[in-house]
Amino acid sequence: MIVHKSIRTESKEVLINITDFVQEEVSGSGVKEGIATVFIPHTTAGVTINENADPDVRYDIIKGLRGLKFESMDFDHSEGNSPAHLKASMMGSSLNVIIENGKLLLGVWQGIYFCEFDGPRNRKYVIRIN
Repeated sequence: MIVHKSIRTESKEVLINITDFVQEEVSGSGVKEGIATVFIPHTTAGVTINENADPDVRYDIIKGLRGLKFESMDFDHSEGNSPAHLKASMMGSSLNVIIENGKLLLGVWQGIYFCEFDGPRNRKYVIRIN
């Protein structure tokens, strides 16, 4: 089963918790044991698993990536968004989560985050459940 989802990002750099949306699709699929893959079909956005209990962690991740000072480097890419490409590459464009008993097998503090590095934009992500 493949599901295409849309998301609107409201700022240049933001991490958006999409865990509940992915779990909703897993629950609706009827799959009890398997894998959920989340894929981001963009070159300036990514996906990661990280802490979902303290929202400050999302902001700290953005601060940490900004601290790498990519924006001050002299890149050749004419669009001027090379820092976003680098950050997206660091996060990755896909991840897999085990499904057990119809639920995403995440740690107590873990959530799935859509990572925007070149917003605001209308974006997409794809979930494959098998």
